[in-house]
Amino acid sequence: MKNTLLGLLGVLGALAVCAEVMPVQDFSLEKVTGKWYMVGLATNSLWFVNQKAAMKMGTATLAPTVTGDLDISYANLNADGTCWRMTHLAKKTETPGRFTFRSHTWNNDNDMRIVDIVYNDYALVHTIKTKDGVSEILNKLYSRTPEVSDALQQKFTQFSLDAGIRPENIVILPRNADCPEA
Repeated sequence: MKNTLLGLLGVLGALAVCAEVMPVQDFSLEKVTGKWYMVGLATNSLWFVNQKAAMKMGTATLAPTVTGDLDISYANLNADGTCWRMTHLAKKTETPGRFTFRSHTWNNDNDMRIVDIVYNDYALVHTIKTKDGVSEILNKLYSRTPEVSDALQQKFTQFSLDAGIRPENIVILPRNADCPEA
């Protein structure tokens, strides 16, 4: 009983921390525009735990809309040479750097926050994904280049640990060739 209670308190604490993650101040939609490499992923979600060994680096292209929303286009080259692609229209919120969208691919609601960014270098993205009343965290490390420093990898790891993600579920993805332009 004591272990169950302690475990429950740990989960509640992790959820409370995640709810308080705020976007970076002075977020610039224009400066985030362009191609990013998705070099790191971190989540305790079962789909990731089961697939992480086969995952490789992909790209995300971010483009602001005239209404201040954010078009996000993902591309990842598969082992057979085909490309996996997915797009989302992330709607702006009253808080700059925070967006929401519904994934029709995964059938979930997403609350995405860009929590740390150096526009010509990297971005830390924290997303709360909710499906059937259950919320999970997905952190991503974006980089303008396929290589990231050890210090940046450590920053991503520590941020993910602080969000309650287990160390074995924090991954810097192996490099992959880019998909050809669609």
